[in-house]
Amino acid sequence: MSKPKGPPPEDEIRAAYAGHVDGRDMTPAVGTRGEPGRYRRAVEGAAVALAKRDWGDARWSYLYDKATSYRSDTPANGSVDAAARRARDGEEVTVPVAGPMIRPPVWTWEVPTYFWFGGIATGSAFVALGCDAAGDHRSAAIARKVAIGAIGPGAPLLVLDLGRPERFIYMLRIFKTRSPMSQGAWSLSAFSGLLGGAVAADVFKRPRLARWLGAGAAVTGIHLGSYTGVLLAATAVPVWNRSRLFLPPIFVCTASATGAAATRLVLAATGLPPGHPTRSALGTIETAAMGTELLLSTINERRLGAYADALEEGRPGTLFKVAKWMIRTGLALRFAPTRGGPPVHHLASVLYLLAGLAFRFAWVGSGRASALDHDAVARAARTRPRDLGREPG
Repeated sequence: MSKPKGPPPEDEIRAAYAGHVDGRDMTPAVGTRGEPGRYRRAVEGAAVALAKRDWGDARWSYLYDKATSYRSDTPANGSVDAAARRARDGEEVTVPVAGPMIRPPVWTWEVPTYFWFGGIATGSAFVALGCDAAGDHRSAAIARKVAIGAIGPGAPLLVLDLGRPERFIYMLRIFKTRSPMSQGAWSLSAFSGLLGGAVAADVFKRPRLARWLGAGAAVTGIHLGSYTGVLLAATAVPVWNRSRLFLPPIFVCTASATGAAATRLVLAATGLPPGHPTRSALGTIETAAMGTELLLSTINERRLGAYADALEEGRPGTLFKVAKWMIRTGLALRFAPTRGGPPVHHLASVLYLLAGLAFRFAWVGSGRASALDHDAVARAARTRPRDLGREPG
């Protein structure tokens, strides 16, 4: 191995920075070659900033000795266990919560709009199955067309939210049973395929095939209409996670109501006369489903306690209030004296559709507010969902 050429690096450093610059000694502390560099104070006896003399500040550390300033008296018997039990049971701790603890969802308008269109599509598929079972195949065919028209914007809205079209295709490479997003991508594809085949069979006058494919679409629609609620509940967002028992049935009720309302309006526009059994049955279904949704939402908000603040404040709170009043108005119109006639019932159906859209936007918007409530996130992490009714606040 040959010897290096030229002077040692430290000599080059000394030559480059030799002398004084602006009254300061710029000689580098590189020491003597082959020996460690030596430390020397610029001024002997000078104090070191933020440090006590003779390592006096070392006694603050629990690693130094038992006389540390942080050391307190020995806790009383059982006090540590009691403190841990209070934290586990969800009682407030004295240490302030320093957030952010989780990142808020970044979903924009595409996601709640997709939820709404998907709900209309699944509800219309249920209507088509019921009409076929009742023997009203004309109304069933129209309901399937309403469903395919509603599910049409689904994939574009998802692609807009994902940002890149290939991401939706990537989700179809594998099927993850534990991933609501993976299940949703597959159920959307299966639902769209079966429904598209059923509509094509209607167009080509293959009624039996259309009924079978429509029944398959309705079965997959059960999952498509409820997985969105499961998707929200599977997150760490407190208001979603603590609503896990109610979100799926709430979303199914809204889907059933909006699908029935949309199909009823289309049937009326295509000439189905007032008083027809299908038209009357759809009015009953949409009213019952929306009334159930209102009841479930009220029960869920009361059991949430302090977590319900995200549903009652800000823009999500306003949307929730507007949606509830739309439902109440629709129920009043539906049970009003019949002299109002079909226009009154049509208005009720329109209000149900708008209420479903407002509910979707409110649920998605409340997630961001709840994720930014750091006390709620910490409290949710310290408690179990089954102890929800016993949590403070």
